[in-house]
Formats: sequence, C-alpha cells, structure tokens
Amino acid sequence: MSETSRFGLPLVQPAQAQKHVTVNEALSLIDATMQLTLGSRTQTLPPTSPVDGDAFLVPSGAVNAWSGRAGEIAIAQNGGWVFVFPRVGWTAWIADASERVFFDGLAWHSGMVARSQNGAATFLRVLEFDQTITAGASVLTGGLIPAKAMVLGVTAKVITAISGTLASWTLGVEGSETRYGSGLGLGAGSYAEGVTSTPNTHYSAEALKLSATGGNFAGGELRLAIHYFTLSVPSV
Repeated sequence: MSETSRFGLPLVQPAQAQKHVTVNEALSLIDATMQLTLGSRTQTLPPTSPVDGDAFLVPSGAVNAWSGRAGEIAIAQNGGWVFVFPRVGWTAWIADASERVFFDGLAWHSGMVARSQNGAATFLRVLEFDQTITAGASVLTGGLIPAKAMVLGVTAKVITAISGTLASWTLGVEGSETRYGSGLGLGAGSYAEGVTSTPNTHYSAEALKLSATGGNFAGGELRLAIHYFTLSVPSV
C-alpha cells in the first residue's frame, strides 16, 4: 500500500530513502485540504504563478495542466500541481464567489444546510445586487426574488446618497410596498433590515419595489440582499 485509502496521502515505505520527501508531501496535502478554501470553481485556466497550497476546483473545459481533471481539486505544489478527488461530505469556501459549498458525491452545492438520504435538500442563500435609482415615484429592481423562494427578509444599504424631492423611501414588492421597510434614510450608509414576521413564498420570480415617500426619486444607488430558502426534490 503506497497511499492512505481516504485522502490518498503518500505513505513511507520500508527502507525508503529520503523519507522526509514523502512526509512533507503528505503534510502539504493535509495543509491544503484542511479548512478547505478553493480559489475558484469556474476558472478553466491554471494560474501562471500560484503559491504552494493554492487550491482550485477544476471545472469542465479546463486546459493546460488541468486538462482532463474536471471534478478534481488542483493543489499547487513545488512548481506544479497535484490532484485530489473530493469526498462526500466535504465543504469548502469558494474565494472568488464568497460562498460555502457542500459536496454530495456528485456535485458541489452552494447554501445547502440539510440533505436527506435520497438527495432532497434545503438551501439557505443570499442574493446580493446593486441597483441604480432612476427618476420617478418608484423603481422596480433588476435583481429578482427567485421563483419558489421563501424569503426571510431583505436588507439594503445606500451606496450613493439618494437624491430627489422625497423625504424617505419604502422597500417591498408590488402590492406590499412597505413589506421590508418604510421611512428609510437617504444618505450614504443608511440601511434597511427588512425581517418578515412570517416568511413569504414567491411562486414566480418577482422584483423588489422601491417607492419614494413625499416626492420623487432623482438618483442614487443601493446594494440589496435577498435572504431566502429554496427546496429541491429527492434526486433518486
């Protein structure tokens, strides 16, 4: 047996010379996979000057040193790459997407908080986007509450001060314009924490609605975040 059964770590062999090389290689793999952080799971071109220990999930279509390695984890080591197969139950932080993902044996899933024996799952996600405020009495956002999302709340922060003749603004959806906040501030740094008393399920994708109070919008910019649950059916 030349490597461990679970993680493929190299083992020192009887009467092996330069045992430190094998031990150091195993320690490097442990160092890279503990508290796993992956630079990306969509990058197809290996970085030209990686630091030892940098790790990436190899996607389909990867080229050069990653060609043919889709689904494996590429770890920079000694000027090259070593590859590790993920195991069921592994979690990782994806640095370029700022998301935590879970591996179920077939695919990596973002936001999974619970999974049944047969693949039914519950996901908790945050959809964040920036919205430019245009002139008028109200604005419908370009970012949408996803279909079949159970929304726990919506938060927002003013990035660029909101201008116009309004005194304040509200945050909600069509037909419930104040669901996620009212009397909201105009200055940069003002924020909203729109927690709903009862989660609202949106069966179709729906825009948020920003409404001016006591006047009209002229300009400004917001950063909005929709906090929500989604469900998936059993996979088998």
